[in-house]
Amino acid sequence: MEKIISITAQNVCRLDELLRKKIPELIKKEISNSKIRRLIVAGAVEVNKKQCRIPEYELQEGAAVKLHLDEDKLFFEKTPDDIAFEVTEKSVLFEDENIIVVNKPSFFPTEAGMVGSRDNLHAAVIRYLHSKNPALRNPPYAGVMHRLDRETSGVILFTKSRSVNAPCHDMFEKHTARKVYQAVVCADRMNKKISEKNFTVRMFMGRISAKSQAAKWGSVSESKGGVDSVTEFSVLKQIELSGKKYFLVEARPLTGRTHQIRVHLASVGLPILGDELYGGKPYRRIMLHACRLSFPHPVTGENMTVSCEFSDLAVK
Repeated sequence: MEKIISITAQNVCRLDELLRKKIPELIKKEISNSKIRRLIVAGAVEVNKKQCRIPEYELQEGAAVKLHLDEDKLFFEKTPDDIAFEVTEKSVLFEDENIIVVNKPSFFPTEAGMVGSRDNLHAAVIRYLHSKNPALRNPPYAGVMHRLDRETSGVILFTKSRSVNAPCHDMFEKHTARKVYQAVVCADRMNKKISEKNFTVRMFMGRISAKSQAAKWGSVSESKGGVDSVTEFSVLKQIELSGKKYFLVEARPLTGRTHQIRVHLASVGLPILGDELYGGKPYRRIMLHACRLSFPHPVTGENMTVSCEFSDLAVK
């Protein structure tokens, strides 16, 4: 059962350091540093009523921290059917001494779960960097700046130096890093949004499922805790997969809410193929792909765009 723990920062400190000190006192159990980090990255922590996924986030004195903690989930994790994956030069889209951008496959988590036994892209990036310089005594550093859901494929950025964490965090927080996705949606030509070609969805979003059920998000009024969310969409073309007709849609999220693109498309009658949670037809995966990431380089300031093709569209 989930419980909410409220903590007030007594001085300036990092978020993970505060939780590392306070959680064992409050739950009367030891908890590893990695589990605390995963709680934060998983979105279980709010700072001043705003979700914070950055373990190194600097708290000011008096900051209000709220932790959504489910001890059963924290100390137990079912093993899913993740694929085996290693980062290679082929899957690296861009790399310099500061950052590395990788093409993430579907069915592979960005980070380990609460228990930490699952392989994940973060660990695979570290292995790749270490393989390039095996003389290093300790594994090299890789910082997680944003996430893609397990079934979502595509462009994802990691830092290679702690010195660029702050500017990279800022570009995602302030949306100077722009993400573009492609989604295969279930619809017919009579759908109003398909005929419009370009449309925007805006709504206040929040969790609508019971805490004991799989997390599901949807329209929730601002007065009941809903948070503003906006996505711009363009209908690209009609495509055929497995002998059936679908539409390929481009999505440009202007905010970063949980399941935002999935919820927004479902709300206008365009659920993503494979996304059964939000009304999509069954398929071998949720057909959502991060095809492009544009951002200012954290050191040079150069405007960069990194992209990769939606390879699953070639599967008929």
